[in-house]
Amino acid sequence: MAGPPFGRGWPGYRRRRHGAFMVLRFIPFPLLLIAGVIGVSLLMAALVTAFGLALVVGTVVLPVLAVRGVRRSIRDGRRHRQQLSRPAAPALPPVDRWRLAKNRFAGLRAEYAAYECDAIAVLRLPALADVTVPSTARFVEAFAEAQALDVDGTPPPQHRDRYVAAVELAWRAWEAAREAAERIRLSHLPQEERSAVERVVRLLTTARDTDNDAERLVAYGKARSELARLERTGRIRIPRPAQAQLDNAYRPQLPT
Repeated sequence: MAGPPFGRGWPGYRRRRHGAFMVLRFIPFPLLLIAGVIGVSLLMAALVTAFGLALVVGTVVLPVLAVRGVRRSIRDGRRHRQQLSRPAAPALPPVDRWRLAKNRFAGLRAEYAAYECDAIAVLRLPALADVTVPSTARFVEAFAEAQALDVDGTPPPQHRDRYVAAVELAWRAWEAAREAAERIRLSHLPQEERSAVERVVRLLTTARDTDNDAERLVAYGKARSELARLERTGRIRIPRPAQAQLDNAYRPQLPT
């Protein structure tokens, strides 16, 4: 078998293997000693710093966190015991719950009527008067159910329970319908009709706030014309109470 071209004793091999160490022969020994001392010092300083941080964490931070955790546990336990020892609020008698539901339904009826009688409110939230909007349709249905169960005299227990549930459902449907109308506002209208609605709102606001009868009549007249055009598009519906309110406001005031 043929051997390597050069043996291990060949001078070129020794130079290649020991060339890196040959450089150290040209560095003075004091410089090497100083570099070694600096390296050892930096290593010791890093070890001392790490040990000091660990000591601080172990002797200061961890006990503080442990004390806070114990205090929080004691406070939570005390609060929990207070809640357990606190007597529960007594349930209202069925008749009182029915009377409370009647008061709540009266408030809902007043709020709904105030909206239907205010043309400006209708124009700002037109979806709340549009039964093709699902949330509005659900409210109208729930309101009609509660209205059908609303009686003056004290009804039987089963009727009272149905009425209380219907009023609660009507209120939730009303809040959901208002939230949906707030999100929709005028976004479903083309830009031209949206501008027309904004003009009508400005006209009605001017007519409501002015003290000049001539200016009020002119503003109402223009607003009614714009509203009639908007209603013909089918995208805006003005309830009858709001129409009646506009008609009454448009009539000239009789002299005193």
